[in-house]
Amino acid sequence: MPRVYLLSRTLDPLFGVFSGLLAYHLSESHPRSNIPPGHTLRELVPWQFNRWRAARHAGSEGEEEMFERTLRELQEDKVVAK
Repeated sequence: MPRVYLLSRTLDPLFGVFSGLLAYHLSESHPRSNIPPGHTLRELVPWQFNRWRAARHAGSEGEEEMFERTLRELQEDKVVAK
C-alpha cells in the first residue's frame, strides 16, 4: 500500500509541529480557556523542575552522609587492625 502524504514527506512533520504550537498558544492565551494564575505551562514547568532538583539534592545529601559514614568505619577498621 503506498504511503499517503498531506503536503509532502518532509512538510507533514513540520506542519504537525506548527499546528501543535499554534494550538498550545491559543489554548494558553484565549480568554475562554480561563486558566487560573499559576497553572500555565510557563509557570508549571519551572515549578516541577525545582521540585525535581530539590528531591535530587536531598537524595544526594543522604548518599554523601552514607559515604562519609562508610569511609569513617573503614578508617576505624584500619586503625584497629594496626
